[in-house]
Amino acid sequence: MKIAVVGATGLVGSKMLQVLAERNFPVSELIPVASEKSIGKEITFNGKSYKIQSMQDAIDAKPAIAIFSAGGSTSLEWAPKFAANKTFVIDNSSAWRMQENTPLVVPEVNADAITQTDYIIANPNCSTIQMVVALKPLHAQYHLKRVVVSTYQSVTGTGQKAVKQMMDERQGNSVDAVYPYQIDMNVLPHIDVFLEDGYTKEEQKMMLETKKIMNLPDLKITATTVRVPTMGGHSESINATFDLPIDLAEIRNILSHSEGIILQDDPSKLLYPMPLTAHDKDEVFVGRLRIDNSCDNTLNMWVVSDNLRKGAATNAVQIAEYLVKKGFVK
Repeated sequence: MKIAVVGATGLVGSKMLQVLAERNFPVSELIPVASEKSIGKEITFNGKSYKIQSMQDAIDAKPAIAIFSAGGSTSLEWAPKFAANKTFVIDNSSAWRMQENTPLVVPEVNADAITQTDYIIANPNCSTIQMVVALKPLHAQYHLKRVVVSTYQSVTGTGQKAVKQMMDERQGNSVDAVYPYQIDMNVLPHIDVFLEDGYTKEEQKMMLETKKIMNLPDLKITATTVRVPTMGGHSESINATFDLPIDLAEIRNILSHSEGIILQDDPSKLLYPMPLTAHDKDEVFVGRLRIDNSCDNTLNMWVVSDNLRKGAATNAVQIAEYLVKKGFVK
């Protein structure tokens, strides 16, 4: 099975290669693609060396699946060209997510949205992915009505240059700034660009994508997204209101038996999710479960996940695994 990874040398692309290898995805031939300046250079995957190829060469090779992590404009230009060859494209940018006929997929939540003719499949925003994994099993039991979410997002979500900015600031080096302000020892209530209504594009993504993935077009949801100087993963404070009465013991039981979730909720032992402990893990970690007594049928929860893995690479590879499982690719 030929697999192309577009953006193979980037932070997320590199993690995609790592996850493909770790999960023993059946790759017979890897086609790594990166920018023109990287063509001809070599990367190692599963103990073998592969030369980085051009986009056109990758299309001509007709891979079964192409996993994209190269930005929205690249995806808009090249994904349809792969799809025209009946290559399934799993795209990690925001380019295709809200297009009406493009499935936006988190496998634990809505894998059945993919059909055999969906040659472009969108990978959701990292912060959306972990939230819907945590909310889906509770929605199935109590029916979700409203969500208020505040995020605490790692600098790794911005990329290698952002990590370098933070580390340079920490070490007192000269800084090539990615953020408009210092990020080390600071918190920026600003992810992506500001929109006319005062929300950021990241906040808009979380709100719109959640409605689409969970098939809840009328869900009331509001978000505040914040960049924090951490590297292990994204954290979220979620306040969720349901139509039906909720029970904390039942909620713990539901979450502890839900696919892709690890419950860490024991305040007596100081057990709760953190980026440090979620780092390099594929699961979504949930804890700090509390009934919100200020509002009927409302739960507070704290959700953490490695944004480069479940928030990007792992989710994309899980979509690829679903395509194989369903027999859409062979």
